Amino acid sequence: MTDFAYTAKSLTGERISGLIAASNRSEAMQKLRSQSLYPMTLVDQQSSAPAWTKISLPKRITKEQTADLCAQLADLLTNGVPMLESLKILADASENPRLGEACMRIHEAVSQGDSLDVAMSKESGIFSELTLSMVRAGQEGAFLEEALQRTANFLRKQDEMRSKIIGALTYPMILGFVGTIIVTAMVVFLVPKFQPFFDRLEQNGSGLPLITVLLLGASHTMMNYGLFVLLGVAAIGFALYRSINTPSGRRILDQVKLKTPIAGAIFHDAAVSRACRVLGTMLKNGVPLLKSLRISSESTGNILLAEAMMKSAENVTAGDSLSKPLAASGLIPPQVMAMIRVAEESNTLDEVLVKISDRIDNRIERKLEVMVRMIEPMMLIFIGGMVLFVIVGVLLPVFDLNSSVG
Repeated sequence: MTDFAYTAKSLTGERISGLIAASNRSEAMQKLRSQSLYPMTLVDQQSSAPAWTKISLPKRITKEQTADLCAQLADLLTNGVPMLESLKILADASENPRLGEACMRIHEAVSQGDSLDVAMSKESGIFSELTLSMVRAGQEGAFLEEALQRTANFLRKQDEMRSKIIGALTYPMILGFVGTIIVTAMVVFLVPKFQPFFDRLEQNGSGLPLITVLLLGASHTMMNYGLFVLLGVAAIGFALYRSINTPSGRRILDQVKLKTPIAGAIFHDAAVSRACRVLGTMLKNGVPLLKSLRISSESTGNILLAEAMMKSAENVTAGDSLSKPLAASGLIPPQVMAMIRVAEESNTLDEVLVKISDRIDNRIERKLEVMVRMIEPMMLIFIGGMVLFVIVGVLLPVFDLNSSVG
């Protein structure tokens, strides 16, 4: 038998800590549940390993693990397992301790009367707004199992696309990092060694080329004020991070994202795709249009598009069509609007919206591939340009001196 130190919550919400003897972790969790205690942490106390070997960074919860959780929950519910029991099973079976603890907290919130989407929303670092919107739609439309399965498929597709992008960007990122270090070292350590030579040129009245003056200024700034520059950049980054978490800052960020060259089209298509997929899925499963518009607007990830969809909901309430306010916003591509108008007239809006989302996702993948291929040569040009700036700035006065002597 092994002693496990636990921290758990009782039915009344009281936090309780102590030791419990069991042959393994699973048996310890079962014993605690039989006492109406819901484990939050469970640690083996009899491990002979030194304390320093137990220090580890928290395991990150990946999109793939979140997708597996949604798919497994859908399978359990489809097979008739009650919600609370399903969450218990998933908490026990989770390979990631953080995800298992999150499942237990969701279980506790659901047992206290919260709906599944509300309980999951308290784990904002794990479940995205799209996942919450799909779960909310599934509960309201009585198709939760299908919504969870669709969410799992969508998350896996996102994770696969993210893996492709990271794999393609690895070399350019390493190139940029190493190149920046080399150029910085040249400016800080190499350029100052030529300072006496440059001073003699100025004393002789020869003067220095503009590019050399700029190089010396950059070297002087980095040597004497480099720490302050780094602190200033960090302060600006922190201020921007705080500002984008406000409604006005988020609006400005969304506007900038849409107007960014190349990447702006990808951000725009991704927001439209998410909105169409969620809206089409909910309509297909019988959720009323107004409620579908409200929920799908929350999943776009873009405030401007979300507002346009909410305005369209107001028009639908007044008896107007869905397509008019969406077209007036200018955020929906014309070809997509044409398909939506035809779908409204033929009463096939749910099917058409999902097809539109699939087509946009395929287009996003193609655009991402093109953008990633462009980054590598652009990075090479950028690093080469910085190195050339340093070399020319150092050697140009020497060439000028030789030409004047000659």
